[in-house]
Amino acid sequence: MTRSSPDMVNSPSHYNSTIECIDAMRAMTEGSEIGAHQAYCWQSVFKYIWRWPYKAKPLEDLKKARWYLDRLIHDLEGDV
Repeated sequence: MTRSSPDMVNSPSHYNSTIECIDAMRAMTEGSEIGAHQAYCWQSVFKYIWRWPYKAKPLEDLKKARWYLDRLIHDLEGDV
């Protein structure tokens, strides 16, 4: 019996929840009055925080989350 490799497009190991991250991101932005760029930064922070414990390089994902959070803060402060 040949063991199949994981489907890294549809079911990677860091997609470990019964709730898909993308569905949670859609729900969190419904009804918000923020712009597209701010929503993107917000959702990126959320995505990296959601998945960091399951990644091979967890600190890398936390740093990515911080980068997007800083970008969002600068944008809200009018610095971008």
